Amino acid sequence: MAEPRIVTLTTDFGYQDPFVGILKGVLLGLNPTLRIVDISHGVPPQRILAGALILSGSVPFFPPGTIHVGVVDPGVGSERRPLLIEAGGFYFVGPDNGLFSLALRGLEVQRVIQLTNDSYHLKPTSATFHGRDIFAPVAAHLSLGVPIQELGIPTDAITRLPRPEVIHKKQKLHGEIVYADHFGNLITNIQAEDLTLFPKESLSVSIGGRKIRGLSTRYTAVSEGKLVALINSWRYLEIAVRNGSARELCRISLGARVVVSQT
Repeated sequence: MAEPRIVTLTTDFGYQDPFVGILKGVLLGLNPTLRIVDISHGVPPQRILAGALILSGSVPFFPPGTIHVGVVDPGVGSERRPLLIEAGGFYFVGPDNGLFSLALRGLEVQRVIQLTNDSYHLKPTSATFHGRDIFAPVAAHLSLGVPIQELGIPTDAITRLPRPEVIHKKQKLHGEIVYADHFGNLITNIQAEDLTLFPKESLSVSIGGRKIRGLSTRYTAVSEGKLVALINSWRYLEIAVRNGSARELCRISLGARVVVSQT
């Protein structure tokens, strides 16, 4: 007997409303054997880049054949296309707005299907809840063995979401905050590879009028309540507070500027 298919969910729905439960109801109603994994429902509302970052850090840890459903979709009901992407042994179902573009880096894309066959959608199809009416049922039908080509028409175009540019200027790096996690840790768009010219002992990170000296390897490298800069598990520069919230301490929002320089 074949192993049950894994379907993951990544959304900005939160848990206060019933939307996540409804997605699961649709999936299990069509395929009760599914194994559903919640990657995150805490993506900041309409923040496609944050969702893309979460997916890029999560997808590599799932087995081949996993179906990743992503719904961070401020353009729902507009001309943006619903897609199914087959890449690197995985499947991605969601809006064509760049949500999957970071996770797709380094993966060979085999097929892209625009989900035009409404035989596999719920009826009536809402203009405001494609997660329920298109993405979840398509994922469930795919898990049941419906051939990909039956779900829509082939296309080559995928919207790619560029990582906000890291600017190199006068021996400094200028980046920005792209995500804040549950702990209040601030994740930047600056990757470990961007810091190769800066010895970790002699660099400084400036944010919100505060300066952090040196790059640490763990959160406990500083005393409680102090800021620390480190490379996180996603290989991005992160700013944290030991046993506290960097977001609250620095009082900044997504998009805030971060500068790395020599001390």
